[in-house]
Amino acid sequence: MPRKLLLPYKSVFSHFRAPRGLHDALAMNAARSGYRVFSANSTAACTELAKRITERLGAELGKSVVYQETNGETRVEIKESVRGQDIFIIQTIPRTCSFLCLPITEQQSPAATAFVTGWITLPLSLQWCETARVEILTFPPLCLDVNTAVMELLIMAYALKTSCARNIIGVIPYFPYSKQSKMRKRGSIVCKLLASMLAKAGLTHIITMDLHQKEIQGFFSFPVDNLRASPFLIQYIQEEIPDYRNAVIVAKSPDAAKRAQSYAERLRLGLAVIHGEAQCTEQDMDDGRHSPPMVKNATVHPGLELPLMMAKEKPPITVVGDVGGRIAIIVDDIIDDVESFVAAAEILKERGAYKIFVMATHGLLSADAPRLIEESSIDEVVVTNTVPHEVQKLQCPKIKTVDISLILSEAIRRIHNGESMAYLFRNITVDD
Repeated sequence: MPRKLLLPYKSVFSHFRAPRGLHDALAMNAARSGYRVFSANSTAACTELAKRITERLGAELGKSVVYQETNGETRVEIKESVRGQDIFIIQTIPRTCSFLCLPITEQQSPAATAFVTGWITLPLSLQWCETARVEILTFPPLCLDVNTAVMELLIMAYALKTSCARNIIGVIPYFPYSKQSKMRKRGSIVCKLLASMLAKAGLTHIITMDLHQKEIQGFFSFPVDNLRASPFLIQYIQEEIPDYRNAVIVAKSPDAAKRAQSYAERLRLGLAVIHGEAQCTEQDMDDGRHSPPMVKNATVHPGLELPLMMAKEKPPITVVGDVGGRIAIIVDDIIDDVESFVAAAEILKERGAYKIFVMATHGLLSADAPRLIEESSIDEVVVTNTVPHEVQKLQCPKIKTVDISLILSEAIRRIHNGESMAYLFRNITVDD
């Protein structure tokens, strides 16, 4: 009797062939997925930087809706699929804006018209100022506050995380709460708290610029690229200040000396440092190491007698370096309250500087900063567009802007393509 041939077992799926469309989908998934760029801001002024970045990338802003409900809550709606993609959220942190009073004169009327049509729809009031003999146009606040911007970023990141985005990268040119990166008395390190919140919301990477303290990068559990704006500001000095070879780089306090030294070495210029009792630095603030407060008539163990620390006494105001007959360029990372810059400009003017520039990365320009700058000895304030300040520019023509969207767009491109970021940090040192 002939033997039966034992054939291998065949299941019902042995002859199944995947349809052609499925093969294409698998090949697409195997290749690198695409990327989308979103803006988490709900105000038109804050989305300007995001539009510049997407124009350089040749992309369009992702479709999303960010708005404040009538009860004050923030709502974010993603209007397109983000599954398996690299998502970049550009969040420009605004400053808290107060009511804007803009004088309407013959010279400023075109700017005022552009301001009304481009930024704010309706003014609140138009009044005649008898003292200045001009009409004052009052506008409502333009920007949201910092906390609202942070919530917009957190909610959008979490919405993208639950929509199965592959990577969520936050592009935060000015990182909020960066000044609260040290313990003060019985306070808290708020910057560390914000880093934990961003990680919990779903962010996997952050691109920022000129952190107030470089040690802030250690607060995060994911990569942080801290880009530098100094190449753009140095280029502005070389191209826009005709006699910059006769300039001297000035640090308005000893804390800013390293940054000023870096600028001076790259421009081959001299260095000057302002030091004395007029300066109030972060190191002089109480850090709580003497708490709890001493109790009167408290018994002290004889073996625990510690040496008494002498109280600090600042010397009279001095300028270390020669600024007579030169252009003084004050450099720093943040311009917020400008009183210290105005005081430094007055001192430099007394020492013989004939022109004074202020250069900084982040122009917060809070409170009455535009008015104080306009009335001061400062000739020009140059900041980047990491923070929107179009309102302040209308109030003070001395404020100039340097665009840094080029380096942010290049960072986005390199991260998405998996390329090295070393090119963006060439010749950058720790002190920059």
